[in-house]
Parts: sequence; structure tokens; C-alpha cells
Amino acid sequence: MEKHVCPWWVGYLLVSPIRRWFQNPEKILSPYISEGMTVLDIGPGMGFFTIPAARMAGAGGKVIAVDLQDKMLKSLVRRAEKAGVADRIVTRLCEPDNLGVSEAVDLCLAFNVVHEVPDAGSLLSQIRAILKPTGRLLLSEPGSWHVSEKEFQGVLDLAAAAGLKIIGRPKIPGSQSALLARV
Repeated sequence: MEKHVCPWWVGYLLVSPIRRWFQNPEKILSPYISEGMTVLDIGPGMGFFTIPAARMAGAGGKVIAVDLQDKMLKSLVRRAEKAGVADRIVTRLCEPDNLGVSEAVDLCLAFNVVHEVPDAGSLLSQIRAILKPTGRLLLSEPGSWHVSEKEFQGVLDLAAAAGLKIIGRPKIPGSQSALLARV
């Protein structure tokens, strides 16, 4: 798999209202997030999923957003302030090989990011370590036009080796996706 980090300026395209036509974050996330949950959003960009997740988690919940790029996180914070949910979002700059998260989470979102990390197996092990016993990982990678089916299966194999099992295959337009839980 190609290992490069999405340029920060592409973040503006990723939060485009046009994207909402085929990937509605509220519709995608609503089966998995409820009031009071702690959600981890890995590689959130400028918050396409982060801000809706913060709304769904409510005042009693929080979203931890970790990214390699400070520019992405700063833009996410500005957008969250405008949306009125900045108090529910914690942003953290992470390292390519370390999420820097120790809190237990109810749901981890990994949208279009696993193919960019240098060691997907390590990332998946870190995620498994912080998932609550009933926690879930919603893993979604771009369609086969960017991440081949074989590459996606390789990610799922790494997830299994990390102690995660597939419990569902949500249909997310333009994506290959899986819902995973701790074994």
C-alpha cells in the first residue's frame, strides 16, 4: 500500500458539502454513536466525521481527534467552534507510529487513514488496546480505485492478528468498510 500522508489542503475537499451527498456522516455514524460516548477519530482531517460525532455524543460525551498535521487540527477546531461543539472535542497531534491515546473509547473511527500509516498492524493493536470491552472500530478505506480489495483484506487480516473480529460490513458509498470488535 502507498504510504503517504494526505496533504493538509486536501482537507478542504474532504469537508466539501458535495461529499455529504454520497457520504452523509450523520447517517453513517448514527447506528454507532449515542449520548455520553467517547469516540476516537483517527486522521480526522478538518472534521467531516468529528463534528457530527461530537453532536451525537452530546454534552456528556467527547471526541478525541488525533492527526499528524497541526494545520488539519487547527482547522477542525475553528470549524467545531463555529458548529458549537468545540467543548466536546479534544485534539491531539500524534506521531506516525503512536496515537498518543490512553483513554478507553467506545468507538474508534478510522476513515481513509489506515492505508497511509507506516505500520497498520501496530495501529490496529493500539486501537484494540484502548477499546472498551464493548467498544467498536468502524474501519473504512477508499474503494478499490485507491485501495485494492486485496490490500483491504490485508488490513482485515492485520486486524484479526491484533485481536479484532469483524462483526459487520456496513455499506458506505465509495468505500470498503468493516465494523470490528475485540475478540
